[in-house]
Amino acid sequence: MAEDLTPPVALSGITTRFGTQCVHEDLALEIRRGEIVGLVGGSGSGKSTLLRIVALLDCPQAGSVRLFGVDAGTASAAELNALRRRFSMMFQQGALFSSLSVRENVALPLQEHTALPARLIDELARLKIALAGLPADAADKLPDQLSGGMIKRAAVARALALDPELLLLDEPTAGLDPLGAAAFDELVLELRAALGLTVLIVTHDLDTLWRVTDRVAFLGERRVLACAPVAELARAAHPQIHAYFAGPRARAAATAAGG
Repeated sequence: MAEDLTPPVALSGITTRFGTQCVHEDLALEIRRGEIVGLVGGSGSGKSTLLRIVALLDCPQAGSVRLFGVDAGTASAAELNALRRRFSMMFQQGALFSSLSVRENVALPLQEHTALPARLIDELARLKIALAGLPADAADKLPDQLSGGMIKRAAVARALALDPELLLLDEPTAGLDPLGAAAFDELVLELRAALGLTVLIVTHDLDTLWRVTDRVAFLGERRVLACAPVAELARAAHPQIHAYFAGPRARAAATAAGG
């Protein structure tokens, strides 16, 4: 069987406005299957908004959003529901239901979107929890009984519940200490290798950019100024990109990664 080369994400002509403020204008971005792509830019550049557009949570004022070759703007309700089964999003704060255990949080998408028996749903939830690197005893804990890093992993387990092909991560290492952030980066790499995931990450973590991404899309001037491997962006002449990667923290991250 021939490999499917249809890009999981293809954005073209994206224009987004909030009142009189234009956040994106004629923006284009394509993500290839199996890639880990970082999405970066200065404050107000529209990173999280673009992630929400890819997740079909927000609609641009103009442009085309194609996921797995399907134009979300012209798709039927049934086609959109099928599309939503093929990707999943992990929100910055985890967005777990505080009154449900980790196992119950992970089981919820399976209960809502499948007709699987309860026993199998429970087994699958525990499998996803293990896949996210959590100990077995975390399954029956409430979110407020978990550390920040464990909450992130629990949110990943829930995001994996329906076996998505595309994983969207919003600031996944925010609030984690350096060791926790490095461990989460390793988890992303392991999941990509094990499951063949395509991953789009909004992040300010320069170490993450160097450790896990294949390419980085830099947002500025209401568009994607460049999308290239981080080592290439670090040498870019564009003033915004150069300023982003030329600071002491950026140089330290590059040195640590051998860049």
